[in-house]
Amino acid sequence: MPHLYLSAAHKSSGKTTVTLGLCRALHDRGMKVQAFKKGPDYIDPIWHGQASCQPSYNLDFHMMEQDEILALFHRHATSADISLVEGNKGLYDGMDVEGSNSNAALAKLLGAPVVLVLDSVGMTRGVAPLILGYQAFDPAINIAGVILNKVGGPRHEEKLRAVIERYTDVKVLGAVRMDTNLAIVERHLGLMPGNEAEQAEVRIEAIAGRIKAQVDLDAIVQVAQSAQQPPAAAVFPELRMAGEGLKLAYANDRSFGFYYQEDLDTLRDAGVQLEPLDTLADQRLPDVDGLLIGGGFPEMFVAQLAANHQLRRDIRQAVASGLPVYAECGGLMYLSRSLRWNEQVGDMVGIIPGDVVMGSRPVGRGYASLGETNTGLWPPHAETIPAHEFHYSHLENLDAGLTYAYRVMRGQGIDGTHDGFVQHNLLASYCHRRGSGTRGWIAPFLNKVTAYQTVRIAARSAAINVARQAA
Repeated sequence: MPHLYLSAAHKSSGKTTVTLGLCRALHDRGMKVQAFKKGPDYIDPIWHGQASCQPSYNLDFHMMEQDEILALFHRHATSADISLVEGNKGLYDGMDVEGSNSNAALAKLLGAPVVLVLDSVGMTRGVAPLILGYQAFDPAINIAGVILNKVGGPRHEEKLRAVIERYTDVKVLGAVRMDTNLAIVERHLGLMPGNEAEQAEVRIEAIAGRIKAQVDLDAIVQVAQSAQQPPAAAVFPELRMAGEGLKLAYANDRSFGFYYQEDLDTLRDAGVQLEPLDTLADQRLPDVDGLLIGGGFPEMFVAQLAANHQLRRDIRQAVASGLPVYAECGGLMYLSRSLRWNEQVGDMVGIIPGDVVMGSRPVGRGYASLGETNTGLWPPHAETIPAHEFHYSHLENLDAGLTYAYRVMRGQGIDGTHDGFVQHNLLASYCHRRGSGTRGWIAPFLNKVTAYQTVRIAARSAAINVARQAA
């Protein structure tokens, strides 16, 4: 399993741009490239998938058990020619002082050699102590090479290479010149999703062309081939997923698209038929047994979402009739009474009795921990639920006495204390959860969907019998 870990000294060093270029450049060589993203981010994996022509997967210590990380990595890296793991923030950054959930910890767990992407703006001789410090901080980390990014020109590159060669034993694998045209458009939640950015393919091709010209791809492959075999994961008891014969619609368009690929795989493996729903264009909700509305950027499409009156009416009526619905963040915003962003205001579905207002600063940001209440959509099945949130919006004019599925133990949620609005068979939260695994939402949600389908089938049979008797 050839694989390597792409990290940096700090965030915004250009890891994602380099990762995308490597994914496409190696794919163009005829290699099956498997990308992974450290952390709970939804956006980078969308770009990874477009660049590598292969779905990307998240690996995260907070959301997953260690053996779940290993199992997921083995499942998809084994069949690839090369795997690239893109880190988040800096190599040694993490939630605690010990770095137990840092990029370095994940690289060690996976036996992955590390390639540092170094932002070299304004740097010459100082690159040497930086590299030496990162090597000395944890000798167990194999820093197998560096890619110099945002290099000023030939003279700048020459000086950097000379310094690194003289003072360190680390190989320079490439030097990518400064080019503002290669930067991916940024937005308040990070990189613009690849499924929305216009001419994303053109941008990826341009990045790949630069990587092919300025990075030693043969050396990259050699580094990946030096990786250690990660340990095997423990064998988990198989979760019973009652999904055969179920049909779920899931919002998947420019407004909504934040789903973990692992969760989509889990649903399909359970026998669930997933039907994409375009909330901007589809006029009617299809005949389904349940509905998923993931996160996204609904504030960018307030007018279009509001204009789709019939779909909003269908969803509102479906929830009232008991359709199981699971929604997160952007999905919660869509289900509210209204959505305001700057001067734009639009009516939304109108199930959640509150009005969403977008701000200029994050309201909830980072990892969260939730405790289940006894009034959720399903019986409590986990002591603590790991989650994460990243939203600039909040709910105003919210009715009192609402039913919530979660107590917020860490994070913000809906009001700093509660999250997971519940009505009928709807659960809508600001926090994002992993759906797969023993602590995931998929298994209990499918149980709810199965029960709903059973009731629907019985009702239809009864109606047919009544019609026959009347005839």
